[in-house]
Amino acid sequence: MMEFLKKKRPPHSVLGLALDGNRLEGVVLRRSNGSLQIQKNFSFSLALNPLTGDPELVGREIRNHLDQAGVRDRRCAVCVPLSWALTLQTKVPDLPEADVASFLQIEAERGFPYGQDALSVCSSRHGVADGQRYATLVAIPRNHLSQLENVMRSAQLRPVSFSLGITALQSPEKESSQGVLALAIGENSVDLQVTCGRGVAALRALDGTLETEGLQKRIYADLLAREIRITLGQLPSEFRSAVRRLKVFGRGEFVHRLAHEIAPRVETMGIGLEQVKAYPADEFNNRLPPDTAPSPALSLAANYLAGAAPCWEFLPPKINSWQQLTTRFSSKKLMWAGATAGSVVLLVAAAFLLQQWQLSRLRSKWATLEPRARELEVMQQQIKKFRPWFDDSFRSLSVLRKVTEAFPEDGVVSAKTLEIRDLASVTCSGVARDNQAFFKMLDQLRAAREVNNLKVDQVRGKTPLQFTFNFHWGAGGANEN
Repeated sequence: MMEFLKKKRPPHSVLGLALDGNRLEGVVLRRSNGSLQIQKNFSFSLALNPLTGDPELVGREIRNHLDQAGVRDRRCAVCVPLSWALTLQTKVPDLPEADVASFLQIEAERGFPYGQDALSVCSSRHGVADGQRYATLVAIPRNHLSQLENVMRSAQLRPVSFSLGITALQSPEKESSQGVLALAIGENSVDLQVTCGRGVAALRALDGTLETEGLQKRIYADLLAREIRITLGQLPSEFRSAVRRLKVFGRGEFVHRLAHEIAPRVETMGIGLEQVKAYPADEFNNRLPPDTAPSPALSLAANYLAGAAPCWEFLPPKINSWQQLTTRFSSKKLMWAGATAGSVVLLVAAAFLLQQWQLSRLRSKWATLEPRARELEVMQQQIKKFRPWFDDSFRSLSVLRKVTEAFPEDGVVSAKTLEIRDLASVTCSGVARDNQAFFKMLDQLRAAREVNNLKVDQVRGKTPLQFTFNFHWGAGGANEN
């Protein structure tokens, strides 16, 4: 009987969903006799934003679309947008395995702008032949995940997994994924992932490389190649030299044209390009129909049916009935412990005279030690004052505050990305209504005494115009244009 309760029946079907901005793609996948069957394939645009809209209304809209598509499955695996994620790369020192998790937690607290309570953090470790180990940390705000979970439940769905679509497409644990730079071309986004050493070495959402003009989509191949070159340049040399393949995931003539344009640019980096049009025969434990086009929703659903855990799992853990019962029982024990503690307090009160004698004895000892203690306190203050690495200036927050103050409140100039390197080099990109608003913002920023060597890297368009500029953050100095 106990064996029956412990053993769970494996699921036979699941609804895979991939969220790309306001667009939702999905597939209903069923496992039967060692093969996977695609029962439904659909995609639709949402009028309400799943991240900022009311969960009840967004869930009702999704439910209406699913009913129109004839989808009745409740269990769903969801690919969350990579643009929600914060990433951080760090080198793992030579530590015992039991201490690595604590080290990565400390690195996450130092590197991410929010506390651990506000983020759901996952890690992927990878290494090289000489024994050096690295880790990629990925964090998603918990309020984003809570909002998405409420939306799914309002749509009468039961989430079983929240993960990243590009990692589902290109699993870092497979041998065929080693030394691969993968690009996932979506309807509104371009995601990049580098897999080396059986882990994820780089993970980025490339903003500004894809634009939609009416019904036409346009991708800037030069800008995309530049982002690839920058990503590879940020990797350790061991990983950089190992990347020799570029896989492009996506559907349609647009993706084929992109692969044709980007191929000669990456060949100069010593990287061969492959446009993935179908899954390999051995991609999953269960076979898919031949020539099945890859998609993030399908990959995540197939891995779930195969029982393979995703590289990143961001679904908040659920407390089962047994844990709730244990918690309630523990609460009653705590109540009895409190009553016992109250009795102990009464006994302690009866020994008050003995405590007074002990306190008097300690005061006399303190009178002897007090001069030496004061001397040590003065020494500690001097150490704190002159310690060269002591810094509580919160430089990153100061940079963000100064940039925020420079941007106008009416929104005529807005920022898309802000990157701070080594707490000194700052790069910002965004959109302005016109040249006048852009230059006025630059003048405001240039007036700050901490902003040095302000340079405009790129300006494209007129109304609106897209821009990229950088500056050095330091204590005073001259500004340059």
